[in-house]
Amino acid sequence: MLEKLFVTDEDVSNFILRLLLGIVFFPHGMQKLFGWFGGPGFGGTMDMFTQGLGIPAVLALCAILAEGLGALGLLGGLLTRVSAFGLAVNMIVATFMLHLQNGFFMNWSKAGRRGL
Repeated sequence: MLEKLFVTDEDVSNFILRLLLGIVFFPHGMQKLFGWFGGPGFGGTMDMFTQGLGIPAVLALCAILAEGLGALGLLGGLLTRVSAFGLAVNMIVATFMLHLQNGFFMNWSKAGRRGL
């Protein structure tokens, strides 16, 4: 079972998908980790998650690391299954906690915005 975490197939479509998802998640993760791309950085994100959204600190830390390190994992091809799982869980939680209230469409007016 441990081999499954380290085995990489030679499918070009999986490589392209992994690369595109890594590119999409990289700036979002770096906003939360380092404050790059106009983000709040680690401290600001922890405050927003814990105080603003009421997420326990341990889970907030897991979310920040999953998004930041998960993107790097996808881009670098390191533990891609673990990285993808962490990002998927992160996005499922974000969908139900923050984005579901806006429905299918993006909240362009930012009405009721509660976080990143």
